Amino acid sequence: MRFTKMIPNMFTLGNLYCGFLSIGFAANGQFNNAAILILIGMMLDSMDGRLARMLKADTQLGKELDSLADIVTFGVAPSFLVYYTYFYQFGLWGLMVAGLFPLFGAYRLARFNISTDKSSLNYFIGVPITAAGGIMAILTLFGDLIPNIVTTFVFTALSFLMVSRIRIPSFKEVPLPKYGTIVTIFLGSLLFVIWKGTYSQFPYLIYIATPLYVAYLAYRFVKGKNKNNID
Repeated sequence: MRFTKMIPNMFTLGNLYCGFLSIGFAANGQFNNAAILILIGMMLDSMDGRLARMLKADTQLGKELDSLADIVTFGVAPSFLVYYTYFYQFGLWGLMVAGLFPLFGAYRLARFNISTDKSSLNYFIGVPITAAGGIMAILTLFGDLIPNIVTTFVFTALSFLMVSRIRIPSFKEVPLPKYGTIVTIFLGSLLFVIWKGTYSQFPYLIYIATPLYVAYLAYRFVKGKNKNNID
């Protein structure tokens, strides 16, 4: 039983480790690796909460750990990724602007954690940091096709949207996994790089995380279908 309660936290720590590795890859100029590790972190983040509920292992420790992991993987890591790929040429100003992303993301997480109204299935208040970090990772992954000015605009807009009071549709009632749209784009990107014959340039963790996540989605689908049949 005790090991069962640790399983969701292991996924959360895996998410955090992906963020750490992403920063390291970005610092060494391996930007595609860094972006993909952020997306792998999204996979793990989408699984830990649901596993905690499935295993009845939802704890306060897990919630706090999840927030700490999110700020690293979806706040700090994307900001370093954008800095090393483009903002570095602006020197200190570029570093200062890049720092806005994790600052606003941390504020957004803290505001959510103390919020008394977390029950809405229809919307988020402000853009979730996970979605914001994933979007920046995807833009960087296709950086050769996207002008830097677009990346800069999206980066700045997401920074402020995270702390805004704008209601963002959550799509929680749509029968898709959490962050399913972004993950679907990621899986499509994976097939593209394999087709292009460049898969050897990406971290081997991707070949473990992808089938694991697909298996998880299949399990969720079958479980939901069985539940509907029983009802």
